[in-house]
Amino acid sequence: MTGRFENVLSAEIDAAARKTYKWLYDEDPECDLTTNEFKNKTAEIGCDVLLAGFPCQTFSSAGLQAGFEDEKKGVIFFHILEIMKRCTPKAVFLENVENLLCHDGGKTLRTIIESLEFHRNYKVIGVTLSEGPDGKKECVYSRQSFLRNTKNFGLPQNRPRVYIMAFSRKHFGKAVDVLNGLQLPLCGEKVVFPDIMSLLETNVDDHYYMASGYLETLKRHKRRQQGKNNGFGYAVVNELKRADGRYISNTILATGGSGKECNLIRQPKAGVAGKLLPSKKTPLNDEGLRVMTPTEWGRLQGFLGYAFVDEETGEDKFSFPPGVPESQKYKQFGNSVSVPVINEMAKFMLRCFDLMDPDYLKIRVMGMLKRGGFLTRSMVATQLKINPLKAAAALKELVDEGMLHKRGNRRSTRYTKW
Repeated sequence: MTGRFENVLSAEIDAAARKTYKWLYDEDPECDLTTNEFKNKTAEIGCDVLLAGFPCQTFSSAGLQAGFEDEKKGVIFFHILEIMKRCTPKAVFLENVENLLCHDGGKTLRTIIESLEFHRNYKVIGVTLSEGPDGKKECVYSRQSFLRNTKNFGLPQNRPRVYIMAFSRKHFGKAVDVLNGLQLPLCGEKVVFPDIMSLLETNVDDHYYMASGYLETLKRHKRRQQGKNNGFGYAVVNELKRADGRYISNTILATGGSGKECNLIRQPKAGVAGKLLPSKKTPLNDEGLRVMTPTEWGRLQGFLGYAFVDEETGEDKFSFPPGVPESQKYKQFGNSVSVPVINEMAKFMLRCFDLMDPDYLKIRVMGMLKRGGFLTRSMVATQLKINPLKAAAALKELVDEGMLHKRGNRRSTRYTKW
């Protein structure tokens, strides 16, 4: 979507997901990233960026020291590290569930961060290196630096996810220092759907309405949980106004359709109450409650209404292959990333690439002169969000090249074109 990336290789072991992927992109991603065959293929093809999601499992630095020929070899993250070693990407981008932050008391996240920083020599966005009491380098970070929520990126879904982005010191050298202090985007530029109301279908098939017996079971379950001071249970999300005045969904789940009761919609429809359907054990409920449709889940993730919309015609070209069951549609949408979030992350990655380009910074500095007659070090550092020393170095290079002229000294120093 940025116009500056091209996919060169994919790996997916789920047959149904592969079918959809091939339908959308005319490419079969049938590869197992844990195999030597795939790892050798990545080395042969090469890449600038490696993107991956992986299961959240317990592992330790001891596993890394022992290598991959031990009981830890089934941990997908270790295979990702091995792929990085073979294809040496300029950047990596990893996605995971919120639980990664506290998994195994935070040890899992620390292992990932330290593996990227020390074992693969990558600068992780949001991480600062400091010297510990024993003289060894330590990774300092806030767990919240890696947590971002879909609801802040133009989609009405409360979906907190962990994102980790890192850049190769081997490739960029000391230029990675310009990334110190940068943080992953906190929000998106475009509002795709402002709230739940804006993406609901207006007339859905009767089978989306809940059976009265199942609804009563949910109500009993919710009462039991509330009695234990738990908040679990069904939720009618188009009646739950959040503190910011929006109606947003709870996280949609990658469980083949189960868990849909967390995002019920009240939408009465004539002729539904008490109706008997062959697929339901009891008559449909008389409260107008239904589950969200796969189309609505697709909108919650940005696949529909955003990612595949033709800019010229406005036509939405997303579709599943013929014959895909609804359970798979729910599962694949629930298991995917939210597209607008990834788009913002991709634009941020490009910004980082550009900042590390030795000529790019100077181009940005010269561009600032078009908006004013002079520059100062402070102005450059603030507007370009870079370290003041980096700003001073860029200004000095431009002076040495005759592109800028230095006026005054110290704090009163100004830089002009003439």
